[in-house]
Amino acid sequence: MKKQGESRCTQKTISLLSPLGTIQVRGCENGVHTIQILMDVAPAERSSEAPLSCVVTDSPAETSPEMQRCVEWLQAYFTEPQTAGSLPLPAFHHPALQGDAFTSRVLKVLLSDVKFGETVSYKRLAEMAGNPRAVRAVGGAMRRNPVPLLIPCHRVISSSGQSGPYMSGRGDHLKQWLLTHERQRGEG
Repeated sequence: MKKQGESRCTQKTISLLSPLGTIQVRGCENGVHTIQILMDVAPAERSSEAPLSCVVTDSPAETSPEMQRCVEWLQAYFTEPQTAGSLPLPAFHHPALQGDAFTSRVLKVLLSDVKFGETVSYKRLAEMAGNPRAVRAVGGAMRRNPVPLLIPCHRVISSSGQSGPYMSGRGDHLKQWLLTHERQRGEG
Protein backbone atom coordinates (compact mmCIF):
# COMPACT_ATOMS: atom_id res chain seq x y z
CA MET A 1 0.00 0.00 0.00
CA LYS A 2 1.30 3.44 -0.93
CA LYS A 3 1.91 6.02 1.78
CA GLN A 4 0.15 9.32 1.45
CA GLY A 5 2.19 11.63 -0.76
CA GLU A 6 4.36 8.82 -2.13
CA SER A 7 5.07 9.06 -5.82
CA ARG A 8 3.00 6.83 -8.07
CA CYS A 9 5.50 6.94 -10.88
CA THR A 10 7.47 4.05 -12.30
CA GLN A 11 11.17 4.67 -11.78
CA LYS A 12 13.88 3.40 -14.08
CA THR A 13 17.65 3.45 -13.72
CA ILE A 14 20.32 4.38 -16.24
CA SER A 15 23.96 3.60 -15.45
CA LEU A 16 26.83 5.62 -16.89
CA LEU A 17 30.57 5.17 -16.67
CA SER A 18 32.27 8.48 -15.96
CA PRO A 19 35.66 9.70 -14.73
CA LEU A 20 34.17 9.48 -11.20
CA GLY A 21 33.18 5.83 -11.64
CA THR A 22 29.67 4.54 -12.21
CA ILE A 23 26.83 7.05 -11.93
CA GLN A 24 23.27 5.80 -11.57
CA VAL A 25 20.42 8.07 -12.57
CA ARG A 26 16.95 7.12 -11.31
CA GLY A 27 13.87 8.79 -12.63
CA CYS A 28 10.48 8.52 -14.19
CA GLU A 29 8.48 10.18 -16.93
CA ASN A 30 8.08 13.24 -14.66
CA GLY A 31 11.76 13.83 -14.04
CA VAL A 32 14.96 12.77 -12.32
CA HIS A 33 14.62 11.42 -8.77
CA THR A 34 18.24 10.76 -7.81
CA ILE A 35 21.80 10.68 -9.05
CA GLN A 36 24.13 8.36 -7.20
CA ILE A 37 27.90 8.27 -7.62
CA LEU A 38 28.86 4.70 -6.74
CA MET A 39 32.62 5.27 -6.24
CA ASP A 40 33.45 1.87 -7.71
CA VAL A 41 36.79 3.07 -9.07
CA ALA A 42 39.56 3.58 -6.55
CA PRO A 43 41.13 7.06 -6.69
CA ALA A 44 44.55 5.53 -7.48
CA GLU A 45 43.06 3.96 -10.62
CA ARG A 46 41.67 7.29 -11.82
CA SER A 47 44.24 8.94 -14.04
CA SER A 48 44.19 12.67 -14.64
CA GLU A 49 45.33 11.82 -18.15
CA ALA A 50 42.36 9.53 -18.79
CA PRO A 51 40.04 10.66 -21.56
CA LEU A 52 37.00 12.45 -20.25
CA SER A 53 33.85 10.62 -21.19
CA CYS A 54 30.53 9.57 -19.82
CA VAL A 55 28.97 6.61 -21.57
CA VAL A 56 25.74 4.76 -20.91
CA THR A 57 26.49 1.23 -19.76
CA ASP A 58 22.97 0.11 -18.84
CA SER A 59 19.66 1.62 -19.81
CA PRO A 60 16.02 0.51 -19.95
CA ALA A 61 14.54 -0.08 -23.39
CA GLU A 62 12.42 3.05 -23.13
CA THR A 63 13.83 6.22 -21.60
CA SER A 64 11.75 9.28 -20.76
CA PRO A 65 12.71 12.59 -22.35
CA GLU A 66 13.68 13.92 -18.89
CA MET A 67 16.03 11.01 -18.25
CA GLN A 68 17.53 11.42 -21.72
CA ARG A 69 18.03 15.14 -21.05
CA CYS A 70 19.86 14.21 -17.82
CA VAL A 71 22.16 11.78 -19.65
CA GLU A 72 22.97 14.39 -22.31
CA TRP A 73 23.72 16.99 -19.63
CA LEU A 74 26.05 14.61 -17.74
CA GLN A 75 27.84 13.64 -20.96
CA ALA A 76 28.39 17.30 -21.82
CA TYR A 77 29.57 18.07 -18.27
CA PHE A 78 32.35 15.51 -18.46
CA THR A 79 33.41 15.97 -22.09
CA GLU A 80 32.73 19.68 -22.72
CA PRO A 81 31.81 21.09 -19.30
CA GLN A 82 31.75 24.71 -20.38
CA THR A 83 28.77 23.86 -22.65
CA ALA A 84 26.73 22.10 -19.94
CA GLY A 85 25.45 25.42 -18.60
CA SER A 86 23.73 26.17 -21.90
CA LEU A 87 21.91 22.84 -21.97
CA PRO A 88 18.45 22.55 -20.45
CA LEU A 89 18.35 20.66 -17.16
CA PRO A 90 15.89 17.82 -16.77
CA ALA A 91 12.86 18.24 -14.56
CA PHE A 92 13.39 17.07 -10.99
CA HIS A 93 10.88 14.74 -9.36
CA HIS A 94 12.10 14.33 -5.79
CA PRO A 95 10.29 15.60 -2.66
CA ALA A 96 13.41 17.43 -1.39
CA LEU A 97 13.21 19.68 -4.44
CA GLN A 98 9.53 20.54 -4.13
CA GLY A 99 7.92 23.29 -2.08
CA ASP A 100 9.45 26.03 0.03
CA ALA A 101 11.32 24.04 2.68
CA PHE A 102 14.75 25.43 3.52
CA THR A 103 16.54 22.49 1.88
CA SER A 104 14.64 23.04 -1.35
CA ARG A 105 15.30 26.78 -1.25
CA VAL A 106 19.05 26.31 -0.64
CA LEU A 107 19.35 23.79 -3.48
CA LYS A 108 17.43 26.06 -5.87
CA VAL A 109 19.62 29.07 -4.98
CA LEU A 110 22.76 26.97 -5.45
CA LEU A 111 21.54 25.80 -8.85
CA SER A 112 20.56 29.25 -10.10
CA ASP A 113 23.23 31.48 -8.57
CA VAL A 114 26.51 29.55 -8.38
CA LYS A 115 27.83 29.14 -11.88
CA PHE A 116 30.27 26.72 -13.47
CA GLY A 117 33.78 27.09 -12.04
CA GLU A 118 32.60 29.22 -9.10
CA THR A 119 32.48 28.27 -5.43
CA VAL A 120 30.44 29.60 -2.53
CA SER A 121 30.88 29.22 1.22
CA TYR A 122 28.27 27.51 3.37
CA LYS A 123 27.83 30.86 5.15
CA ARG A 124 27.33 32.84 1.95
CA LEU A 125 24.86 30.27 0.62
CA ALA A 126 22.87 30.55 3.86
CA GLU A 127 22.75 34.32 3.33
CA MET A 128 21.72 33.90 -0.31
CA ALA A 129 18.91 31.54 0.77
CA GLY A 130 17.60 34.14 3.20
CA ASN A 131 18.81 32.81 6.55
CA PRO A 132 22.37 33.92 7.37
CA ARG A 133 22.40 31.99 10.66
CA ALA A 134 21.57 28.64 9.00
CA VAL A 135 25.11 27.62 8.05
CA ARG A 136 24.74 24.12 9.55
CA ALA A 137 21.37 23.70 7.85
CA VAL A 138 23.07 24.48 4.53
CA GLY A 139 25.46 21.61 5.23
CA GLY A 140 22.45 19.37 5.88
CA ALA A 141 20.87 20.49 2.61
CA MET A 142 24.08 19.54 0.78
CA ARG A 143 23.98 16.07 2.37
CA ARG A 144 20.34 15.66 1.28
CA ASN A 145 20.91 16.84 -2.31
CA PRO A 146 19.30 14.04 -4.35
CA VAL A 147 20.85 15.13 -7.66
CA PRO A 148 24.55 15.95 -7.17
CA LEU A 149 26.35 17.21 -10.25
CA LEU A 150 23.11 18.71 -11.62
CA ILE A 151 22.70 20.73 -8.42
CA PRO A 152 26.40 21.41 -7.83
CA CYS A 153 26.86 20.81 -4.09
CA HIS A 154 30.54 20.19 -4.85
CA ARG A 155 30.86 23.96 -5.34
CA VAL A 156 30.07 24.68 -1.68
CA ILE A 157 33.19 25.14 0.43
CA SER A 158 34.05 26.32 3.93
CA SER A 159 34.67 30.01 4.65
CA SER A 160 38.36 29.20 5.18
CA GLY A 161 38.64 28.10 1.56
CA GLN A 162 38.95 24.41 2.43
CA SER A 163 36.82 22.19 0.22
CA GLY A 164 34.82 20.63 3.04
CA PRO A 165 33.25 17.18 3.01
CA TYR A 166 31.55 15.59 0.01
CA MET A 167 29.29 12.56 0.19
CA SER A 168 29.62 12.58 4.00
CA GLY A 169 33.41 12.63 3.67
CA ARG A 170 33.62 9.47 1.54
CA GLY A 171 33.89 11.46 -1.68
CA ASP A 172 36.27 14.27 -0.76
CA HIS A 173 38.62 13.17 -3.58
CA LEU A 174 35.69 13.40 -6.02
CA LYS A 175 34.90 16.96 -4.89
CA GLN A 176 38.51 17.95 -5.50
CA TRP A 177 38.40 16.31 -8.93
CA LEU A 178 35.15 18.13 -9.83
CA LEU A 179 36.44 21.53 -8.71
CA THR A 180 39.70 21.03 -10.63
CA HIS A 181 37.77 19.77 -13.68
CA GLU A 182 35.66 22.92 -13.71
CA ARG A 183 38.61 25.28 -13.18
CA GLN A 184 40.73 23.66 -15.90
CA ARG A 185 37.95 23.24 -18.42
CA GLY A 186 36.56 26.72 -17.78
CA GLU A 187 39.87 28.26 -18.79
CA GLY A 188 39.87 26.55 -22.17
